[in-house]
Amino acid sequence: MRYLVLMFLCLITVIAYVQRTGINSVKERICGDIGIDTQAFGTLGSAWLAGYAIMQVPAGWLADRFGGRIVLVVLALVWSSLTALLGWCTQFEVMLVLWFGMGLALAGIFPCAAKSIGAWMPDTEKAMASGLIGSSTMLGLAAASFLTSRLVFHEGLTWQTTYAFYGAAGGLWAIAYFSTIPERHGSHHSPPPMSGDNWRRLFSSVPLWLICGQQFFRAGAMIFFINWFPAFLKESRNFDEYEAGVNASLVGIAAMTGGILGGFFSDWLLRQTGLRRLSRQGIAMVGMTLAGVLVGVSYFIGDNGIAVTIFALSAFIASLGGVSGYTVAIEFGGTRIGVVFSLMNSAGNLGGAIVNFVAGSLTQYTENWDAALFLIACVFGVDAVCWALLNPHGPLFGDDDESR
Repeated sequence: MRYLVLMFLCLITVIAYVQRTGINSVKERICGDIGIDTQAFGTLGSAWLAGYAIMQVPAGWLADRFGGRIVLVVLALVWSSLTALLGWCTQFEVMLVLWFGMGLALAGIFPCAAKSIGAWMPDTEKAMASGLIGSSTMLGLAAASFLTSRLVFHEGLTWQTTYAFYGAAGGLWAIAYFSTIPERHGSHHSPPPMSGDNWRRLFSSVPLWLICGQQFFRAGAMIFFINWFPAFLKESRNFDEYEAGVNASLVGIAAMTGGILGGFFSDWLLRQTGLRRLSRQGIAMVGMTLAGVLVGVSYFIGDNGIAVTIFALSAFIASLGGVSGYTVAIEFGGTRIGVVFSLMNSAGNLGGAIVNFVAGSLTQYTENWDAALFLIACVFGVDAVCWALLNPHGPLFGDDDESR
């Protein structure tokens, strides 16, 4: 049953990322139909991110209070319904509200998934599950571009019909998941509401700050591969658009592969050694250190083929070690996995936004990518320091968290 749960969680992650990012492939058609420009289209993305950030902690609290299964089902029905309604938008203001609402609802997907992993998976399989779900985001990104382009430009569907189809897929998933999977709280009962002492313990926890810190810097460093890498290849390495797209995809595949293998490797190391810090924090610290070194070394490589190989290896190693972020948050959260995970995820979104802005500003100011490249290498290095310092002793919240 736990593997069926994992399959469902990976599937909704792919569906959600198709719903979220497929819009980018039909930008021109949407702008033409709604009568908006590129700046207004960008505002849609900002509205989504605002909703996503606002709802992170509330979604984690809901998952802790009522269970990851039922909360995820309700939120999936909400965001999928809003996705389907996008096709009937004729005004920008209406689409803006719908996109903001989708961000609010989608904020719950990873806290709920983390809650379910904590309930269903044994300690020796948590990293594997985390790696597969994390890698499903990369698969969703790739599928969004392929499916949307195929349906609209090859099969002749309108983007409105395509989004109605995407919404229906999410709705069908919610019905199937609710009908097939029972709620489960693992070894813990659903905890009572957070008390003032709980919140004080949460925000005074040094390990929690380090967990959030590693996610802040890891997401900040990885944003280079997600947002900037194709532009970097074209402007710094003189790739044409097709070559840049193909090579960026190869690096994305390397990152996805690293996430999958990292989960299996982390769990294998835990089974072999019984050393949690080595199998979780250890591989993350080594992975982030090597990833930063490789990004820095790429500056001195003139051959484009070798340089792309080094970048792919960096993304692979960073993703292999990055699995530990999800795993440690799940293990550390105890009965409050949803809240702990949502705080970590919020820190990651903040880090990605800040580093994304700083890297773009440095590139514009210096008129080259050198400073941004070394910025990413340094961010990986700081992330490794966070992992070296992180050593939580047991979960932050247990069955007796109300009585402490």
